[in-house]
Amino acid sequence: MSPTPDLTACDVLAIGPHPDDVEIGAGGSILLAVAAGRRVAIVDVTRGEMGSRGTAEERAAEAAAAAAKLGVDRRVNLGLPDTRVEVEAVATDLLVAALRKATPRVLLAPLAADVHPDHVAVAQLVDRAFFLAGLVNHRPDLGAPHRPRLLLRYPGNRPVEPTLAVDISSVAAAKDEVIACYRSQLSPSDRRHLVQGLDVRERAVVRDRFFGARIGVAAAEPFVHDGPLPVRDLAAFWG
Repeated sequence: MSPTPDLTACDVLAIGPHPDDVEIGAGGSILLAVAAGRRVAIVDVTRGEMGSRGTAEERAAEAAAAAAKLGVDRRVNLGLPDTRVEVEAVATDLLVAALRKATPRVLLAPLAADVHPDHVAVAQLVDRAFFLAGLVNHRPDLGAPHRPRLLLRYPGNRPVEPTLAVDISSVAAAKDEVIACYRSQLSPSDRRHLVQGLDVRERAVVRDRFFGARIGVAAAEPFVHDGPLPVRDLAAFWG
């Protein structure tokens, strides 16, 4: 369980299968949370070492640069094998330990509907950890039980109909600068291995503009929530 001691208490914890996934799916929402004074941390599950471009060392440096631009408090990597993430007890408890250490109110995680097997596996691991982390008798050695109040899932490589879309128009340019930190993943000479024919930066811009248009703003990030969202009253929608 060695990666998790670097985590400290935060308001929002974002889980990514690989370095750059959190930025693509939720970078704008994280920038807004940080600007509002929220403490945010990121857990990358793998180092992305099996990708067609970039070494593990390059991607680690890129992730650190992106974290600095985002303004997050902590970023840790669980070091599970890229392309071989499995839904099993050890991996689940790594995330349980992270949840109990960080005690977030909001958890952001990938959506299981995806073409990449790691995205699917990490989504399933988060589901397991989200539940087990709240059980008093599950691995008390990993810390006091804690379950985030809200779990939102960001889509990856497949289009979805979201539960909600966050207006990130005011930070869209800043999000683009964050993703630009991942130089090894941008503008390759051979584009045959790119998902949907676009690099990570291009894909994020296109998707954010699309969902922005869906809600009548310049850019938005989509999220999926299971079941009805808790809302105290309608005042949140009057603005």
